[in-house]
Amino acid sequence: MKKFQVSIRFEMDEAFMHDVPRHRTVVNKLIEDGIIDHYVVSMETMRSWITFTVASREDVENHLRRSPLHKYWEYDIHEIFVVDGQHYRLPALQYN
Repeated sequence: MKKFQVSIRFEMDEAFMHDVPRHRTVVNKLIEDGIIDHYVVSMETMRSWITFTVASREDVENHLRRSPLHKYWEYDIHEIFVVDGQHYRLPALQYN
């Protein structure tokens, strides 16, 4: 499996907000299934970032199209070479 980072730009209106609950249902399912690793939204910049673990860029596209918000998005998909961070590390040992 490969990792992909999606950077999304969006514009909001009333119809967008109406579709948010259905979008969250899609995102929650993909997180539970281990397909989405991270999902981040900035309302200040109207951007979001999603990290996927899938076999191909086409799989990313297919998952993005499942969202009812897809029609509001402009996005870029990039394959990730290295992913590292606190959540990818083993917990620190605590000696008694």
